[in-house]
Amino acid sequence: MMVKDFTGRMAAWVSSLSTFRNLILYGIIGSFCAALDFGVYTALCYFDIMPYLWANIISIHIGIFTSFVLNRSLNFRVKDRTLRRFFSFYAVGLTGLGISELMLYLMVSLGRMNELFCKLVSIVVVALIQFILNKYITFKKHH
Repeated sequence: MMVKDFTGRMAAWVSSLSTFRNLILYGIIGSFCAALDFGVYTALCYFDIMPYLWANIISIHIGIFTSFVLNRSLNFRVKDRTLRRFFSFYAVGLTGLGISELMLYLMVSLGRMNELFCKLVSIVVVALIQFILNKYITFKKHH
């Protein structure tokens, strides 16, 4: 009975470590992609190339595509159903884009806050939501 309890606890611990590992790698990859997103957004806004909401759409798409490739190959390490996973990841990304656009509009247009600060706030909120959605929908392992 003690061996069964021990192996059960070990399996739970290993599963927790795997989730923690995924969260850490997702954070590292996400930080890189968020920096890329923010850099593109800042350049587009700073050089007055396009309005902030359009700049957000472009920068987030660059982040989505980069994040998918890195998370698929380095973090969740799933190589099956690539097209299906991409469309799922893209749908999650578009959900994040919608949330980000709404947040930016409310904070910048209505709240008259700084667009770069607001972009940073939206990146943090959206990243947390997207981690949960991607972990349990896009990169769920099929047995």
